[in-house]
Amino acid sequence: QVRLVESGGGSAQIGGSLRLSCKVTGVTSASYCMAWFRRAPEKEREPVAGISPGRVKYYTDSVKGRFSISRDDAENTLFLQMSRLTPEDSGVYVCASKGVDLCGSTLWRDQAAFINWGQGTQVTVSS
Repeated sequence: QVRLVESGGGSAQIGGSLRLSCKVTGVTSASYCMAWFRRAPEKEREPVAGISPGRVKYYTDSVKGRFSISRDDAENTLFLQMSRLTPEDSGVYVCASKGVDLCGSTLWRDQAAFINWGQGTQVTVSS
């Protein structure tokens, strides 16, 4: 069975940093479009960042310049480096995989197209 397990969440101060990891097992994800999503209390889940098999990166406007998505295909792991955190970054962060290589400026944020999801890791940013 395909499993995605996130780690690295926790509490951070405003302006601080956190590094999230997403370990994939049960499948080799090197050829898949992958992404990070987040859901804040009382809000809908939203796309945060995506990355193609060719390592083209995509970001939602609110995190551009602050977050960096990357992947280590040898370790079958997806990462999200977050810096200059704000309270608006708080929420449950979830990684997901499409199971196919299709990725692009609009495709990466299409939640319905992602077939494998992790359980999520909580991120709380406050002063």
